[in-house]
Amino acid sequence: MSLLQNMLICCSILDLVAISVMEHIVCLIEGLFCWHLKNYVNLTEFSEPGIFNYSTLLLNEDKDVLYVGAREAIFELSMKNVSVKKNKVIWKVPDTHITMCIQKGKSKETDCLNYIRVLQVFDDNTLYVCGTHAFQPVCDYLSLKEFKLEEKQEDGRGKCSFDPEQSFTAVMVDGELYSGTAYNFLGSEPIISRYSPSQSLLRTEYSTSWLNEPSFVYADVIRESKNSADGEDDKIYYFFTEVSVEYEFFGKLLIPRIARVCKGDLGGQRTLQKKWTTFLKAKLVCSMPELNFVFNVVHDVFILKNEDWKETVIYAVFTSQWGNVGLSAVCAYNISSVEEVFSKGKYMQKATVEQSHTKWVRYNGIIPSPRPGACINNNNRIQNINSSLHMPDKTLQFIKDHPLLEDPVLPVGNGPRLITKDVNYTQIAVERVQALDDNVYDVIFTGTDKGVLHKSVIYGSEVHIIEEIQLLRYSEPIKTLLLSSQGRFLYVASDTGVVQSPIAFCEKYATCEECILARDPYCAWHLDAEACVSIIQDPSARSLSSEDYLQIAVKPGSSVELPCHLSSNVAQALWKVNGSTLTDASKFYLMREAGMLVYSMAPEDQGRYECWAVEWAGAKNFTRLVSGYVLTLESASRPPTSHSTILSSSAAHRTTAATEGNGNSAGASLTTSSPSSTALIRPPQPATSLTPLPSSTVKFVQKHFFPSSDVPPQEGQGLETRDPSAEYLQHDNSSALLFLFLLFFLLFLMIVGYNCYMQYLPAPCLRVRAALFGSKKKPQAEYVACEAGLSEPVAERADPAEQWRHNGAGQKGPRDTGYETELDCGNGKIPCVEGVEDSPPGDKPFDVVCEAQPIEYADADAPY
Repeated sequence: MSLLQNMLICCSILDLVAISVMEHIVCLIEGLFCWHLKNYVNLTEFSEPGIFNYSTLLLNEDKDVLYVGAREAIFELSMKNVSVKKNKVIWKVPDTHITMCIQKGKSKETDCLNYIRVLQVFDDNTLYVCGTHAFQPVCDYLSLKEFKLEEKQEDGRGKCSFDPEQSFTAVMVDGELYSGTAYNFLGSEPIISRYSPSQSLLRTEYSTSWLNEPSFVYADVIRESKNSADGEDDKIYYFFTEVSVEYEFFGKLLIPRIARVCKGDLGGQRTLQKKWTTFLKAKLVCSMPELNFVFNVVHDVFILKNEDWKETVIYAVFTSQWGNVGLSAVCAYNISSVEEVFSKGKYMQKATVEQSHTKWVRYNGIIPSPRPGACINNNNRIQNINSSLHMPDKTLQFIKDHPLLEDPVLPVGNGPRLITKDVNYTQIAVERVQALDDNVYDVIFTGTDKGVLHKSVIYGSEVHIIEEIQLLRYSEPIKTLLLSSQGRFLYVASDTGVVQSPIAFCEKYATCEECILARDPYCAWHLDAEACVSIIQDPSARSLSSEDYLQIAVKPGSSVELPCHLSSNVAQALWKVNGSTLTDASKFYLMREAGMLVYSMAPEDQGRYECWAVEWAGAKNFTRLVSGYVLTLESASRPPTSHSTILSSSAAHRTTAATEGNGNSAGASLTTSSPSSTALIRPPQPATSLTPLPSSTVKFVQKHFFPSSDVPPQEGQGLETRDPSAEYLQHDNSSALLFLFLLFFLLFLMIVGYNCYMQYLPAPCLRVRAALFGSKKKPQAEYVACEAGLSEPVAERADPAEQWRHNGAGQKGPRDTGYETELDCGNGKIPCVEGVEDSPPGDKPFDVVCEAQPIEYADADAPY
């Protein structure tokens, strides 16, 4: 056995011990890789020392600027390069407010500061900004010309959250601020409100049937009045998660909601004064019906608008209330389905049946007219109902008592468009792209709580995850995700800074095949420039030649590993031997998800080995040859040599064009040659930066590929690529296993002998030791005779009168506690009698003679 093989055996044993250490090293390498990846994709960052919580973003594409709201600061950055800062304003909290905040039990370092939560366009020259202001929300106006606050401070209650960590949403519509937040310091009074310079405050009723501990995530307007034939009003939609009021549960059961109010709502004349008269809410369903699994927490929403509002699509990201599931989902909803529920859905009312798990049931009574919660339209105007102030009290009282609809809003396809495992989505943005093939695709950008961006595309009923990009330097949540359609950039906000990223990285696809099979709607292969620049096309077939295969000569009975590097994670490896597809029953061992190990090479194993990458796109699948090998047996008559050589080849790992279908294979003539000895061949692998991710709607597997340092061998040159671990696999291992067995057996005997010599083992071993070494020391008894039920002969019971004298009047007999020593032998508990005759066994089983079997303790020599 060679020294190298012995070293490999020892290393294998040590590897089993060092698994935990290697796990930490792998984690460190993955972190370094993600940061290297971030630099490779050319991301732009912005942050300033001492400034944190860059959570609020506002994009003004007309002025090519990005406004950023952070902690005690507002920035104006260049939209094309966020590292360029144009303006900055500092907005701190006065010391008196900080003192009051501390007196209320809040932290001076974190809570009692000013977190900018609202950045909305008020007019062309002014921004409306609000901050938490040390748990006393304050709003002001920011002049864009001078970029400074106008010192027109307003009360921010109901407009901005008190707590910087509290859920919150706001949108400015035609100079009016619609917001969803908490109205009091404790956060116990949720409110959906509208603030207008020309009208009084309009808000929700303070009732659990209206809002029950909501967590607001998003709000936006849909312009339904544009080109409306029935004079419909614009509507503002709110999205939040709240505690269920419909059902009783052992805990707080969360329900995702979609709520709606009308832009022209003015409140009621007598009933619901200064309250919404059009507030309605419904359940937002995102579930897997086949598994009876529900995603009941909504984290973010993006409304993909269209010129025709009826073609609007709402995208939302969900997780489960029970976080141990580890699943995230993206569901899509047509606005027509939403409108159907709000305009024709059934109402719910509080249940009167006692001891029922259902707290609300369907209302089956007569519904007042006009329909409660509906916006003013032409039909109402014909009835002289021109505003909500003219609504009948009967209708207003009904909507006050029945704000909840029974019918849920169902997603497109009755299920999620995308489901990922072990990923928590926090943000979402969607863009509709018309590709070069004149088809329209929805591209989904989702941010995770680890600072990672997933890019997906919808193809019919399927969703394909194109790539994963580590956007943030640290593993922190993405708090805001903003998409620019003109500048073709993504803007990501987090606690530590702002990151600008292109929406596509077409340049990373080096070949036409990679560019096409990536299925990125933003990318396509440019034939003249020979670069990936823009849309997917059907790949063309190209025949293989013998130069595309690597010639390998193997000794009989040896093993050889055939690597197969798949550049796409959505691809699966398909191996063929001499044109026949390998099955699970084949004698070859598939390893590392793509590679194959041919062990115990026999004459019938000679021939052509091909690794094909198979990918599915829609109803078609595409295959392409990734690696090709020709294995031959080395001639037995050839004299052995001390060095391994490899036959020269022009391209060991050349990616060929894809061919549609599984049955296409290249029929090229192959030439074989015989190298001097067996060697493991690893075809060169192309360097990759970003790796496409699996196209799966159920399971998402992240894979990282490091750039390979292998280079193709030059034509006519040899290359020494002996892999020690692979060389070990190519030899007979029987002698190594025998040596390993003998080594462990000798170690076992040495350990047993040492423990026996040191008297660590029981009495039988000590008797063997005494016999071997001639020791006069008697072995200790294996068990102590003073314990009950032992095999030693028992002593004769002493005279009862004598026992009475020794034990005293209160002691009826000897009591064996198991803790008496030789010094206590005559203490009246166990009599010491010399020369006691043996009594018949079993007569007095608990009477023993202490001198016959003395008890020794570790502290027996200590003074008593």
